Formats: sequence, structure tokens, C-alpha cells
Amino acid sequence: MNIEEFYDQDERRRESEEIELGNAWLDASGRRCELSYVVETGEVYLMSAPPVEVLEDAFGDMAVDKEPVEALTVDVIAIVPSSAELRRALEGWEGAMQKPSSVEWLRSRLATFGAA
Repeated sequence: MNIEEFYDQDERRRESEEIELGNAWLDASGRRCELSYVVETGEVYLMSAPPVEVLEDAFGDMAVDKEPVEALTVDVIAIVPSSAELRRALEGWEGAMQKPSSVEWLRSRLATFGAA
């Protein structure tokens, strides 16, 4: 589902505080993902976008083409009852995040909570 569909499915998500836990998680294909926790619902989700095109203008400046909202996909990977439990489960996440296939590290750490 895309990010708008995710928020539309449950209004608590829009109103809730979110805790961001890094934006450089890598899946098996090397795609970057952002990890967030929705406090109100306990949902831990990964958001990813398709690779973006880097454009050069007439002056040699580089710009990244902005992706449409519909391209931002969301995958709820766990339901964790509290932010304290999440932080315990993901202890050391900063070091694990940029390693190859770090999303698998996440999934294994959160497996005890069950997928959504």
C-alpha cells in the first residue's frame, strides 16, 4: 500500500506521534527504507520509494526528481506494544542499519512481536 492508503485506513495513525528509527535501512536488493513507529497503534513500518533520478540542470547543478506520494510504499512489519519494548528489541540499530540486508536484521529482531 502507499503512504496515503496507510494513513487513510486508520485515522489514529495521522494523529499519533511517530518515532523515526533511521532512513538508511537496506533490503535484500539494496533499496533504502525508512523505519517508523506509530505510538498510538504500535505499528512498526518500513517506507520505501523507487530509485529516484538525479538530474543536472543547464548550470551543472544536481537535483533529485521528487517521487509522487503514490510511489512511497509502506510495509507494516510488527506490532510492538510500547516504545520502550521497541527500543529494547532494536538495541544497536544504528550500527546495523547501513549493513547489507539490514531489513532482515530488523525482521529477526521483531519476529517475537509478530507481523501485522
